[in-house]
Amino acid sequence: MENHPLIVNEVKAVLEGEGSGHDWWHIHRVRNNALQLAKAEGADERITELAALLHDIADHKFHDGDLAIGPARAKKLLLQHGYDLEVAEQVAIIISEVSFKGAGVTTPVSSIEAACVQDGDRMDAIGAIGVARAFAYGGNKNRLMFDPSNQPELHDSFEAYRKDDGPTINHFYEKLLLLKDRMQTTSGKAMAQQRHDFMKTFLDQFYAEWGA
Repeated sequence: MENHPLIVNEVKAVLEGEGSGHDWWHIHRVRNNALQLAKAEGADERITELAALLHDIADHKFHDGDLAIGPARAKKLLLQHGYDLEVAEQVAIIISEVSFKGAGVTTPVSSIEAACVQDGDRMDAIGAIGVARAFAYGGNKNRLMFDPSNQPELHDSFEAYRKDDGPTINHFYEKLLLLKDRMQTTSGKAMAQQRHDFMKTFLDQFYAEWGA
């Protein structure tokens, strides 16, 4: 039997038909990643799983950069479904700490559970799935795949990062290739290496074909 079935159903209902790479299956993978890390790191698996399930219930990317809406909506849903206030508040704090906010912006976490969810989410942004999700998101936002005249920018503020609309390939340098070294957990750092290496191989092949 699936854990937290009412929460799972709420998340599935919200993300049904989502085509930018932030669909239910993203949530499913992040939950699995985060739980694997929680087991290895000794984190509270219940809190970790709930935060992973709800981390994109109202993603700032689709709500005009509002970083507060996701944690608030997650807290409200948990309280509506009978979870106690302490759990709801813990989950809300974790969700507020998950997002990448720009190459020059630090994203510290306040608990090992938040570290596991942040790393689990970032794991799904790299490797083969990360490549696929990057282009799904770029297509959803009507962005070019690549423009050699448009150089990547290492954003020093969340606002600059949020407003950037450069080609998808730029996103690899502005975020994806940075994530390996920003994993919070020892287990996450080890898991990220192979996926990071795959992205570098993909980019080598992409440029080879582009110049052919």
